[in-house]
Amino acid sequence: MKDEKIKINIVKDENVKKVVRERYGMIAKSSNSCCTPVNSCCTPVSSYCGSSETDIMNAISKNIGYTDEELKSVPEGANLGLGCGNPVALASLKEGETVLDLGSGAGVDCFLAAKKVGKTGKVIGVDMTPDMISSARMYAEKTNYDNVEFRLGEIEHLPVEKNSVDIIISNCVINLVPSKNNAFQEAYRVLRPGGRLMISDIVLLQQLPDFIIESIDAYIGCVAGAILKEDYIKAMEKAGFTDIEVLEESMFPIDVLTTNPKVMEIVKEMNIEPKMLIGIANSVVSIKVKAYKK
Repeated sequence: MKDEKIKINIVKDENVKKVVRERYGMIAKSSNSCCTPVNSCCTPVSSYCGSSETDIMNAISKNIGYTDEELKSVPEGANLGLGCGNPVALASLKEGETVLDLGSGAGVDCFLAAKKVGKTGKVIGVDMTPDMISSARMYAEKTNYDNVEFRLGEIEHLPVEKNSVDIIISNCVINLVPSKNNAFQEAYRVLRPGGRLMISDIVLLQQLPDFIIESIDAYIGCVAGAILKEDYIKAMEKAGFTDIEVLEESMFPIDVLTTNPKVMEIVKEMNIEPKMLIGIANSVVSIKVKAYKK
């Protein structure tokens, strides 16, 4: 019975990965219309309807911690507005360091990190979506980012050598990974002793209702895949990380739920009160967390 349960979980995890890969591949090929319910992993765009695509992405990014100067410095098209924070701003990167970005997408955080570590440093972006990797490589080649490399791979099975990077960054991606334990164990493996982890991500303050958890749209929207904050921290501790510190914590926008037509259809069918929906939204938070490998 136990083996059967494991098999079912593996099948479910692979299905989730397949859908996530396909959906993010579509985002990489052509950005969503400004009027779609959720543009990306974590950021609602309904309030920007009518604006240009670049303006939308920049407005979203500025809301989560990027500056105008940073956004102007990266290759055009690399910013897809997919994050829930700016891990590079909090990472205290130094010249000559090797940086690994988990779930690098089209490369916006890699390009920002590359400027900070300089020509003597190196940035590696890992993403499981081939179209994202292709886009990121194209932007790097066009703008001569010689210290940036993009590799196709899964966060739970990183194509990176043991003890080879100084710092790992990630922006609203680990919540999409079915096995957070495996993700953090891999992160710990590739970090050098004394290395650090700087992550922006989505976690829960309380469990979500089943109709949210079972929604693949909510999963893509970084809601259904999120786990309890305490479990997230425990997964980091289990992997071996120490000095874990939540640097920032903020509420997640409620319109991630209210602009999702599938979620709202269920809300209507189940006659869910507005107070309950607000409660659900208030249980989802964005955190910036730092940790070390001794």
